[in-house]
Amino acid sequence: MKLTFHGAAGTVTGSKHLITLKNDKQILLDCGMFQGMPTDALFSNDVLGFDPSHVDYVFLSHAHIDHSGLLPLLVKRGFNGRIFASSGTLDMTEILLRDSAFIQAADVRFMKKKREYNGKIEEPLYTMEDVDNTLACFESLQTEIPTVIDNDLEVTLFNNGHILGATTVFLTLKEDGRRVRLSYSGDVGRYGDAILKSPSNLPQADYIIVESTYGDRLHEKVESTPEDLRDIIVETCVSKRGKLIIPAFSVGRTQELLYSLNELELDNRLPKVAYYVDSPLSTKATLVVKRHPECFNRSVQKIMKYDKDPFQFKGLKYIEDKRASQALNSTTEPCVIISASGMAEAGRVKHHIANSISDARNSILLVGYCEKNTLGAKLKLHPESVTIYGEEYPVNADIFSIESMSAHADYNDLCQYLSTQNPEEVTRVFVVHGEPDAQKAFKERLFKKGFKDVLIPEMHETFTL
Repeated sequence: MKLTFHGAAGTVTGSKHLITLKNDKQILLDCGMFQGMPTDALFSNDVLGFDPSHVDYVFLSHAHIDHSGLLPLLVKRGFNGRIFASSGTLDMTEILLRDSAFIQAADVRFMKKKREYNGKIEEPLYTMEDVDNTLACFESLQTEIPTVIDNDLEVTLFNNGHILGATTVFLTLKEDGRRVRLSYSGDVGRYGDAILKSPSNLPQADYIIVESTYGDRLHEKVESTPEDLRDIIVETCVSKRGKLIIPAFSVGRTQELLYSLNELELDNRLPKVAYYVDSPLSTKATLVVKRHPECFNRSVQKIMKYDKDPFQFKGLKYIEDKRASQALNSTTEPCVIISASGMAEAGRVKHHIANSISDARNSILLVGYCEKNTLGAKLKLHPESVTIYGEEYPVNADIFSIESMSAHADYNDLCQYLSTQNPEEVTRVFVVHGEPDAQKAFKERLFKKGFKDVLIPEMHETFTL
């Protein structure tokens, strides 16, 4: 059998890993979109690197667009198999794919209107109809329970704590009378997450595909998040009477922020200012999270015995209407605005940043990973100015960062995640989903842990298992 890496190889985005058995059966692990990458052929979302009509099954680790975003393109180009994932992942993926199709259609309308396509009209990768066709392929699996897919394949999904519904995909593959156990991490969450259960213990694998987003660094303690958040709100909204703009991913990060703010309110320590979630997608994602309390850890389950909604508190308003969002730019009241996208590269938050960044009363708070080419990453460097929508803005607002809110495991978490493995029984580890420096550092760490064969695959590179 062969394993080919068509994404997340030397980068943190576009996860697509294809297994091909000797009988030509093909199994795809995730089908993600490249985000924030240079527009060249190597990272083109229009080039999958394989024939979708030959793929029999897809196993989806979690809902983030860099893991799920090209599923409708896969279906559009001939895939007619089944897409397996946990129920939480499938619920979250539906709203993210619909949002992706909507954004693509809006972008095309904008380009046509502005005539910035140099005579060539770029069409969306897929439409809402393609999304509907994709949803028809969805099939949910229970976590922690082995499921026989066919005579060649058995799968078990293990909770891994990254976002709601996220799992490790553990495959048992049969070929020529031998059995190969392959573990695909997807994106691994943190142990002791504020909301979700910690990653489950994994059975022994022969081959491991593991992410390395933070393979070269450690995070701050999760327990410090509410206090750090309160200090920044007090400084910005109480002391300076300004606005605090928080770019936050609609899935995961927004809910963690709301949970921390709710925790402050329960302790009677939440500053009394206006709080807004300005993102229709974040609103929908929060509703999905509330429908899956089985994913919450014991602490949240305990809190829910006396606080039925740990993501709601006094002063919180959800903004969906576009005009109401625009009105926030003209308000002079001290407030906290949580808005997508998390890397500040698109969406309503980009307008809020442009409107607020040159006023010294205001602050921008970055609460997670930002790909190096994005506005969020540039802001983390505390520049004197930034360019937004083609216009240069002086950076007079304070720039803060809370690294403790990352949904990705750091290298200690990743090592704990792999601690159930006997390195002597692991034939090879493939390190994916990381910047080159992080991948190299984590590779060296795995060697020190006793794993004897650790590789960093290149784009479209194939290996024999």
